[in-house]
Amino acid sequence: MPAAGLPLSLAQARQILGLGPLATAADARRAFREAAKRLHPDRPGGDAEAFRAAMEAHRILQGQPKALPAPPPVAEDRLAITPRMALEGGERDVALADGRRLRITLPAGLRDNERLRAGDVTFTIAISADDEAQVRGDDLWITARLAPAVLAEGGRVAIETPLGRRIVWITRKAAERGLVRLERQGLPARGAHPQGSLYIRLAADERPVESSARTLLRRFAAAWAA
Repeated sequence: MPAAGLPLSLAQARQILGLGPLATAADARRAFREAAKRLHPDRPGGDAEAFRAAMEAHRILQGQPKALPAPPPVAEDRLAITPRMALEGGERDVALADGRRLRITLPAGLRDNERLRAGDVTFTIAISADDEAQVRGDDLWITARLAPAVLAEGGRVAIETPLGRRIVWITRKAAERGLVRLERQGLPARGAHPQGSLYIRLAADERPVESSARTLLRRFAAAWAA
C-alpha cells in the first residue's frame, strides 16, 4: 500500500485484488465483486479500510476518472420469531415494506439480535416471548404449574416442554427455589454459541381439581337437560 495520500500504482491495484499483470478489465470486475462481498462493512467479518482499498484498486484498473460509488446498501428489516422457531428453525413467509414477499429458511438455534441474510435483505432476529417459552441468551425458559403437594414434598413429574415431555425429579431444594435446570436442553449450538440449558420455573397450580363424583354428576345433569 502507498503512503497516505498517494495514489495506487497499477501493480499495487492488481495486488490488492489478487490479479496478475495480464488480467483484463473483466477479470478486475470479477475480482472486485468477490472482494466487495467479502469485505463489505455490513457483512460479518467485513473490513471498511480494505473495502475502500478494493474500490480504489478497481477504479484504477478500470481507468475511471472518478472513484467508484459505494455499492447500494443492503436493505435491513427486523424479523420477529417465536422461541419455538428459534429452537427448531423452519420456513417462514415474510412480507417486505416494498411489497415483495420472501420465503426464507430459518436455521435452528437462532439467537436474539443475530443477523440473517436472505436475498438482498438482511434481517435482524428478534425473539419474542410467548405463553409457551422465553429465550434468554442461549437458554430456554418455561413455567410448569404443579400440584401444591408436589412442590411441598418433591417427587418425580412429567413436564411438557417445547422439546417434548421430560421426566423431572423435583427435590425439596428445587421446590423451595422454584427453579429446575436441565443442562443442554436449551437452544442448540450455533456458531460461537454453545448449546443452552432449559430452565423450568415451578409454580403452584391453584386451579380446583374436580372429583370423579362431581364430574359424573355434571355429566348426568347435562344429559338430563338434553
